[in-house]
Amino acid sequence: MTILQLGAMVSYMSNVPTELDGATTPIFRVIAESLEAAILDGSLPEGAQVPSTNELAVFHRINPATAAKGVGHLVADGTIFKRRGIGMFVAHGARARLLARREEKFVERFVAPLAAEADLLGLPAQRVIALVSDHVTAAAKEAAWTPSPSPA
Repeated sequence: MTILQLGAMVSYMSNVPTELDGATTPIFRVIAESLEAAILDGSLPEGAQVPSTNELAVFHRINPATAAKGVGHLVADGTIFKRRGIGMFVAHGARARLLARREEKFVERFVAPLAAEADLLGLPAQRVIALVSDHVTAAAKEAAWTPSPSPA
């Protein structure tokens, strides 16, 4: 995925991105998340120059200040860094930090509730593992999900 392939739906009335479940995500957050996704999928490797806030603003048809706010969050957390007069670049180790953060969120959002529900149902750990494994196998066969290679 590249930055130009961002597929957020935007309300034509408010220009606020909306998701299918009705929740809204601020535009600056969509910008930051799209850059993070590009870093994770390798289309923005470490050391690569990030699109400028003006480029992001023109592409997404938003105010440059909004794009700058999204980029600013990534600068603040060390994912990207600025070189004065040159541009912004993906920081060394950014992908590994993003993967660790995403894994933490994954556990919090999916694994912890799964474990709690399994406990409530009295499912042993091996049964839960088998259920998840069966689902992953079925999804891969349908080509709806292809496991990514493990990072080295």
